[in-house]
Amino acid sequence: MEPRPTDLYTTDSGPNRLALAAAAVTVVLWASSFVAIRSAGHWFSPGALALGRLLIGAAVLGLVWLRRRKGWPPRTAWPGIAAAGVLWFGVYMVALNWGEQKVDAGTAAMITSTGPVLIALLSGWLLGEGFPPSLLAGITVSFGGVVAVVVGISASSAGHARASGILLCALAAASYATSAVIQKHALRRASALDVITFGCATGAVACLPFGSQLASQLARAPWSAILGVAYLGVFPTAVAFTTWAYALARTPAGKMGATVYAVPALTVLMSWAVLGEIPRWPALAGGALCLAGIAISRSRTTR
Repeated sequence: MEPRPTDLYTTDSGPNRLALAAAAVTVVLWASSFVAIRSAGHWFSPGALALGRLLIGAAVLGLVWLRRRKGWPPRTAWPGIAAAGVLWFGVYMVALNWGEQKVDAGTAAMITSTGPVLIALLSGWLLGEGFPPSLLAGITVSFGGVVAVVVGISASSAGHARASGILLCALAAASYATSAVIQKHALRRASALDVITFGCATGAVACLPFGSQLASQLARAPWSAILGVAYLGVFPTAVAFTTWAYALARTPAGKMGATVYAVPALTVLMSWAVLGEIPRWPALAGGALCLAGIAISRSRTTR
């Protein structure tokens, strides 16, 4: 008998601590990725940056996968792996990179954090995870934080550029939300390492048309920007996506989606410290609401 999602997330002694630790690693590294993308984006176009990041990530993951010598994923997992690879590693990364050339890192993180709303709705409907009251309440509070940020941006928008950046980040959010649900399905048939390794490779193949841009921009970029691309490939991609898949395989998708609401709050602080992008008060208030929503969504309730 297949365990219920709540059984995957908790044990007799309480929450699955390894899954919680993996989720925490994912949140911190993904928050740092918004800052790194904003910095490297001065030297690399959106598609070239995505391809460089994915090539490095796929190489690191491929080496780990070869050392494990586990064999190929089952055929039933390949449709989900390929679909998630194109949507998350391809569409999501290009759209996010493009969006961050028009809005600051903290704003981009806030807008893409609308994705967990779609994750919770899709997983509750398609994966049969249901809609626990604490999850719905947490999503409502956190989404209110995102709305506060978007309203603040709209009030101080500097023309169509910022509006297009918001739309691109929204596209990124929709892509990763759909991918998370597809990925959850694939994780029932293959390991986290299999799903992420071959998903990343699929995304790299999808971004190969940007290869000539990457080659020419690498020749002109400073070492700091190149190291930024390498950082994105190793840590927010190879490491963070693996810890995400590990936690997702042991946690209901809706709860994992709600956890990602911590990313924008951390991104606002990191971009403030590293890039000197001082957030406006709606971003600070929205970040506080996002964290409050996570606390609510993580509270245990009776189904």
